[in-house]
Amino acid sequence: MGTLPGRLYLVPAPLDHGCAVQVPLSDSLPAGTLAVAARLDHWVCENAKSLRSLLKRVDALHPLGQPLQTQHIQELPREVHKKGDHHGQFDARPLLAPLTAGHDMGLASEAGMPAVADPGSSVVKAAHELGAEVIPLPGPVSVLLALAASGLNGQNFAFVGYLPQDPAERTRRLRELESLALKTGQTQLFIETPYRNAAIWASLLQTLQHNTRLSVASGLTLPGALCRTLTAKAWKPLPCPVDNSTPAVFGIGR
Repeated sequence: MGTLPGRLYLVPAPLDHGCAVQVPLSDSLPAGTLAVAARLDHWVCENAKSLRSLLKRVDALHPLGQPLQTQHIQELPREVHKKGDHHGQFDARPLLAPLTAGHDMGLASEAGMPAVADPGSSVVKAAHELGAEVIPLPGPVSVLLALAASGLNGQNFAFVGYLPQDPAERTRRLRELESLALKTGQTQLFIETPYRNAAIWASLLQTLQHNTRLSVASGLTLPGALCRTLTAKAWKPLPCPVDNSTPAVFGIGR
């Protein structure tokens, strides 16, 4: 048990953020997760506007314990959004002051599980350093859903985040990841901001060996979700499977 009276809950969000269609909240978040989210009124989040939108949806199923207007919401700094907070350079302890006063707190990102492929690890780290109990709540994690649906090795895998934006550097990185995947059997998973989906897809098809298996998952948990894995050679005559508006998870393996 933690030494602080307050607990930090990791509250997942549905994967339909920024999408044209929103799924019913109860389809992606269990009732227990919704009930906890409804009673919390102290938050740290990636984006306050997105969190308020989520809490409005929660309120329709589980009335909030406190009105939305009185929720205490703190955003992670913009610099954390740009560079991430997984390097250990950002001290999030001041954001967690309510824990010491006995308030339970929620941590949320815009989509999926906070601190996985999204900012938030600094907050979790700070909670552990303060001696607070950290409780992850059930909900969607796009990286794991994509891996499970890929048919690639789910016993040995790595999530490597974003690839370099520079085309030459991106090609070098792809060759490194492909070499590792082919030599060790370790699946390599990565993501990209949606507006670069077409660019990264072109790089993948230009760089990967013919027999390397390439997986793409997009729109997970939404109507029309895509989960498909083919060899790079088999993908080449096909149109790009993802548009530039929907988040996607890519995977390579053998």
